[in-house]
Amino acid sequence: MRSFVVGLGRAGAGLHLPVLAKLRERTPKLFDDHPVVACEPRETVVSRPGLVVAPTLHEAADGLCPAGTIVHVCTPPTQRLAVLSDLAALGFRKMIVEKPLTTDIDDLARIVRLRRKYKLHIEVVEPWLASSLTKQLVELLRGGRFGAAKSIDVVQNKPRFRRSLVRPGHPTAFDVELPHGVALALRLAGAARVTHASGTDLEVEGNIGPRMGGATVGLRHNSGVHTEIRSDLTSPVRERRVTVEFEQGSAVGHFAVSGDDHHSQLTLCSNGRSEHVVLRDDAMTEWMFEAYRKFQLDGEQTQGFTFATEVVRLLSVAKNICAEPVTSPDVVATHAG
Repeated sequence: MRSFVVGLGRAGAGLHLPVLAKLRERTPKLFDDHPVVACEPRETVVSRPGLVVAPTLHEAADGLCPAGTIVHVCTPPTQRLAVLSDLAALGFRKMIVEKPLTTDIDDLARIVRLRRKYKLHIEVVEPWLASSLTKQLVELLRGGRFGAAKSIDVVQNKPRFRRSLVRPGHPTAFDVELPHGVALALRLAGAARVTHASGTDLEVEGNIGPRMGGATVGLRHNSGVHTEIRSDLTSPVRERRVTVEFEQGSAVGHFAVSGDDHHSQLTLCSNGRSEHVVLRDDAMTEWMFEAYRKFQLDGEQTQGFTFATEVVRLLSVAKNICAEPVTSPDVVATHAG
């Protein structure tokens, strides 16, 4: 298979290209011998070995065989629909799309129709779902070692001033880190509805980024578990932490905060005793490897996409709560896939 990256911003150049380079070295049989092709209109982008860059989709797609090409859509989420439509019209069907799938419930419906019309195979990037830490937590919940789970708390903090003010890309703080947290909560505790949500503006030296300071979402799962997901984009420190409270203990996990060190950590506490483990956790590489395997094997194409659409729907409910006053403490979202 051949790789075609659309957008060489932080996601495309900073995440997808390095992971592709690693995978091409580790599993060469998944890829052909041609360079990675990329589309990026900005003239400031400098090409690198093993990469061919063109300024438009049509120029970049020239010479590519759509049937054997995986497209990485790394443009801002507000541009998803237009980019996916153009790619589908050019004949491409296999796509990896950066999270979130979109930020707008109306665009989500259009993407669902587009996928159905062109029979697209879309995999939405969710590295936490391939994380070694997530797998450990799923085993704890299913195994019952500490009894039933009662609550989940997810914290996703990082300083994000320049990108939020200069190149917004994402409309609100709900669209930056929270898609990871919501997806994780659904994976751990199952289908859920939104119970509450709040958001803040980002303010720096008189400059304001509306709704980009931070966001909080509360979920009530059908399993009875309550989840709180919080993200502060003005935090002086980076942190990606999940805490699961059980009937007879707790589990505190820390995901890797950057690509500099692919390790996560898990601390288990019960009856006054604690156990700490460090996990090798190159989650993004593992997720992308599994995605390419699905494309290669023409594997199941519905479950991951349905899961990604549910994340968008829940976040849309949360954003609506912040935009308009609600009279009921519980706002019901569509059943999770």
